[in-house]
Amino acid sequence: MTSVDTASQSGDVSARQASVRQVMILANPTSGGYQPEALEEIRSILEANGVRVTLHLTTRAGEIGEIAANPQLLASVLAVAGGDGSVNEAVTGFQSNPNPPDLAVIPCGTANVLAHELGLPQKPAQIARAILNGKRAPLHSGLANGRPFVLMASMGFDAEVVHGVPLSLKRKLGKLAYVITALRLGFARKSSDLQVEFDGRQEKGKLVVATNGRCYGGPFTVHPDASVTSPGLYLLLLKRDDPLSTIRFGVALLMGRVYKAAGVVVCPFKRATVTSLRPVAAQVDGDPFGTTPIDLCASDANLSIIVP
Repeated sequence: MTSVDTASQSGDVSARQASVRQVMILANPTSGGYQPEALEEIRSILEANGVRVTLHLTTRAGEIGEIAANPQLLASVLAVAGGDGSVNEAVTGFQSNPNPPDLAVIPCGTANVLAHELGLPQKPAQIARAILNGKRAPLHSGLANGRPFVLMASMGFDAEVVHGVPLSLKRKLGKLAYVITALRLGFARKSSDLQVEFDGRQEKGKLVVATNGRCYGGPFTVHPDASVTSPGLYLLLLKRDDPLSTIRFGVALLMGRVYKAAGVVVCPFKRATVTSLRPVAAQVDGDPFGTTPIDLCASDANLSIIVP
């Protein structure tokens, strides 16, 4: 395996590479996206360039968060091999770490919205090169009842789907499991009104999404000005969820114009509280997160992520 020659690209690349001294790769071997050959290739390239690499395979739920929270963690880069939920675990753990390492993402989960958001590489050699180059960007996040979210927190139908999808079906079918669950729930559910109070304003709707980034559900744009590398959150509120309104919302989302669609409110906000007469499902970065009420705000965590 040959070394990666990047010194000619920028005058400070050598200094950045020198700072990438030790990398810990975290992966869940029981997940559907586990790719041992890809991880070995990444490790081989990094080690060929003088980086000490530890590959840690998790054995239980919550282990990523525990490792990320450890103030004695000996790694300048923590590389999470997984989807958005695994990244969320690491960021949640970083809350308790006074000196968290840089975060790198090896996209191999069911949902990789953050990879779309940042244009992260997918091929092992490209991922290794990005880590070696050491280019960093600030990683901002939001808080839902104190729990960090890198991408979004939502309440309503999409959260009901997240709550309802069987883990076995998710591992077997990936994203198709969400489609099947959405169809199953869509014909039987009775929606509830959500009340949202934010920045001195009140609105009522059926679906509420607090987004930290541009993308929702994959590559689909909520608002072009939103970004995980810039401070600030955006609120998306779908006022009605009758069939026609839902179709209009879906079409606008596919066209990247949902922030201009009729019956949809999309705007920046600082703090918000979402309540309902009966508990409504909530999700954070694609994982179940209890029910309403939910308090939302930006986090002041100071994190960095490796970008191409």
